Amino acid sequence: MSTPVAAVVLVHGLWMHGLVFCAHQHWLRADGFSVRRFSYPSLRGGLDDNVRTLAGYIRETRGEVVHLVGHSLGGLLALQAVAQRADVRLGRVVLLGSPCAGSHCAVTLAGTPLLASIVGRTMQDWLRGARPILPPAVEIGVIAGTCSIGLGRLIPGLAQPNDGAVALAETVLPEAKEHITLNVSHSGMLVSRACAVQTAHFLRTGRFVDA
Repeated sequence: MSTPVAAVVLVHGLWMHGLVFCAHQHWLRADGFSVRRFSYPSLRGGLDDNVRTLAGYIRETRGEVVHLVGHSLGGLLALQAVAQRADVRLGRVVLLGSPCAGSHCAVTLAGTPLLASIVGRTMQDWLRGARPILPPAVEIGVIAGTCSIGLGRLIPGLAQPNDGAVALAETVLPEAKEHITLNVSHSGMLVSRACAVQTAHFLRTGRFVDA
């Protein structure tokens, strides 16, 4: 069996499982990519442990180049894997609603008695730690949502515009090559054909459509 030219590893967010990426897996496969879904314990697992497991998963992935696509917290894991140069084959990265510049919702919940545990160890480790130093050659694309539907609306102080969980300003990553907004919610990104089209285009070309 020949080695696929381009593989994609999908990394889910907080409270989720790799199954949430089934739609994107289907669409990206239809676009010619070899696609795998990575699952990890976002609540009980620490950031370092989960990144280490992701790095091993990437190394086991067959492909001449391996791209990463992360939703929310999964995008932060992807950035850590890139910063640690988990594999020499690592290619482009697409972040879907990832709170690269901090998370008002996570900080608020972490500071609320009886609710800190639902933020999980991985996110709390990210909030407490130093931001990863990313290789200048890596091409990163950020997709942010502006449809404010989600549990984040119940938390006072979430800046506008937002995707219902993450504020637009929180998705800013200075090292990103491109940053676009779509009228989708945080969870809606997982079933958004528009997100999948933009993701595939960036992975192929290093640019979003009409960015």
